[in-house]
Amino acid sequence: MTSTETSTLSTAPIRTDIVIIGGGPAGSTAAALLVEKGFKVSLLEKAVHPRFHIGESLLPANMPLIEKMGLTEQIAAIGMQKWGVEFNAIDHDIRTNIQFAEAWDKSMPYAYQVRRSDFDHILIKNAKAKGADVVEGCRVRDVAFNQDNVQIKAQNDDGSVQEYIADYVIDASGRDTFLANKLKTKQKNKKHNSSAIYSHFTNVERLEGKREGDISLFWFEHGWFWFIPLADGTTSVGAVCWPAYLASRKVSVEQFLMDTIALAPKLAMRMKDAVRVGHVEATGNYSYTSSKSYDNRCMLLGDAYAFVDPVFSSGVFLAMQSAFVGTEAVTTFLRDPVNAPRALAKFDHHMRRGPSIFCWFIYRVTNPAMRALFVEPRNFLNAKAAVMSVLAGDIFYNKAIWPSLYVFKGIYYISSLFNPARTLKAWRRRKINIQDAVGPAA
Repeated sequence: MTSTETSTLSTAPIRTDIVIIGGGPAGSTAAALLVEKGFKVSLLEKAVHPRFHIGESLLPANMPLIEKMGLTEQIAAIGMQKWGVEFNAIDHDIRTNIQFAEAWDKSMPYAYQVRRSDFDHILIKNAKAKGADVVEGCRVRDVAFNQDNVQIKAQNDDGSVQEYIADYVIDASGRDTFLANKLKTKQKNKKHNSSAIYSHFTNVERLEGKREGDISLFWFEHGWFWFIPLADGTTSVGAVCWPAYLASRKVSVEQFLMDTIALAPKLAMRMKDAVRVGHVEATGNYSYTSSKSYDNRCMLLGDAYAFVDPVFSSGVFLAMQSAFVGTEAVTTFLRDPVNAPRALAKFDHHMRRGPSIFCWFIYRVTNPAMRALFVEPRNFLNAKAAVMSVLAGDIFYNKAIWPSLYVFKGIYYISSLFNPARTLKAWRRRKINIQDAVGPAA
């Protein structure tokens, strides 16, 4: 704290049960659930909602969570239904649309594309309506862990500093990774490294009819593109690429994005009349994880724990799901401490399992063998249904998918072995491309 900040520190710390750092999907969900369990909760969010955030595509597995929170109608009012995924080949004219209804569990056939400023605003307003003390424009500056409590110091936008004393603190700060940085548990993901450049556009060519809201994926030489239609007529378009490619930029980010779109002819054709209506954002080298999902009187939720790649739109789902599981563990820790070690171990297993399942696909999504399996899928021994279950987010409680998922993995490995030269070339290129790069990412 600076001397100025110290002089404005309140002399009366606020006593609460739980402080949550961050009011995104993980933090707002956790706040609402914990208040319903009878806890006094303070949610501290550095921004003021509504605020911009990327990651507009939900998964079908989000829908039961949204329903449990009583927000189905509100989300439906702002969202565009997403019934499936379109995959566009890089080297030939094939494009394939796969529906979530083809997954193992037919009860979750759709999700929504949402403007995150609206979606996140609904969630944080719900937390406040349930009874959480929501403070926006408030950035946590320090956390001190004691044997019986946690002391949190936060600074408001007006410069005043407020101290909180809580029994527990939850980090849902997203990519700020507040506690992982403090605990020195944040690690770069050595198996993956990606960068992204993106913006919003109008006047783009969408799919027709019921499929208008489907997400489209386009591969190109340096990575892949997302194409996410939103209900208000705008479309989110972004390239996820190797860090070395983004670092090679020698023009403005606006021009670089358009030049990159031109590298994917099928996407460029659908955007031939597009008008950019948002700022171009660029993010470099963002894959990371934490070696711990919890510690003394604290836990990490959602992106505050790990983030790898947005290719399967898993971010919001994993954030909200971690809140549901995490609040159960916090409740046990505070009210049934004898069983706390088991509850926290279960939480930790859950946090590691989700990203690891998606990561197997993420690490291989640009491999020619994997691209071919997505563009020309075959449901041999229900392999296609199992993969669609993963893409729908149905990964935690559906044991039926695993035998068929192993079949899909076997097909991938056999396909790779039958094309050794191609496989070796792709492996070598990926090994080079995931290395750190220095350049004008933003």
